Amino acid sequence: MQLKSIAIFALFAGTFYACNQQNTQPEMRKNSTEIVKQYSVVNGINMYYEIHGQGKPLVLIHGGGSTIETSFGRIIPLLSPSWQLICVELQAHGRTGDRNKPISFKQDADDVAQLIRNLGYEKVDVFGFSNGANTALQMAIRHPELCSKIIAGSSLLKKDGAFPQFWEFMKNGTFEQMPQAYKDAFLAVNPDVEKLQNMYQKCADRMINFEEFSDEEIKAIQVPVLLINGENDVATTAHVSAMSKLITDCQLEIVPGGHGAYLGEITTLSPDTLTQTFPIPPFIENFLRE
Repeated sequence: MQLKSIAIFALFAGTFYACNQQNTQPEMRKNSTEIVKQYSVVNGINMYYEIHGQGKPLVLIHGGGSTIETSFGRIIPLLSPSWQLICVELQAHGRTGDRNKPISFKQDADDVAQLIRNLGYEKVDVFGFSNGANTALQMAIRHPELCSKIIAGSSLLKKDGAFPQFWEFMKNGTFEQMPQAYKDAFLAVNPDVEKLQNMYQKCADRMINFEEFSDEEIKAIQVPVLLINGENDVATTAHVSAMSKLITDCQLEIVPGGHGAYLGEITTLSPDTLTQTFPIPPFIENFLRE
């Protein structure tokens, strides 16, 4: 994968509607296949979420610049028969509102944690992709009492985990380079171009001013973690392997392909596979079932 493509994926992988919605909490639908689509007030913003399926709760956290659909649309139909999926959209993304402050992995983790509490769950598994993986790991650090297991797909925790050229490219990225699939997905659920541009800029600023995870934070994680990385991902195999050694209870899977190919992430698909479901790697289900 070319460096330019990897960098763009990381930026967008690593709300106006919400302002007009009621904060209505659903009853827990553990024995229903009905899809819930709702908003909840969390830390001063209206957060959009969906609930699919039934069973043990599993929170899905999308990548930067993304929506629920772009990151997880291909695997939701395969996971929902066995797990109750709580799919979120983070600050400034898709249908979720914004606040007058930058986005951060820590704030995103606090927002997801508050949503979990609002919905009445005691403990959940968490599956985050790209920037969402960093958010999932921040949940394990900041809100371990809520987390049973963490899956972190394509995380990047330190600046030296990617090649220096990657960070140089990040400084020079433009809105025009944002993948069209992400623009289309955002506008399909929130047709406000200014909100889309705002989301782009906040994602760009987060990567330009990237806040590393300290070794102490990573070592403090006591929740079982599964780290997944592609062979041609944003983070190097050496980086993810080193991070896995800092976590007390950690499994590591290095898989073929690039950033999110193992999930059928929307930018990794061809037009004729865009609407297809995607086979879930067996190690994901095995980890969740252990």
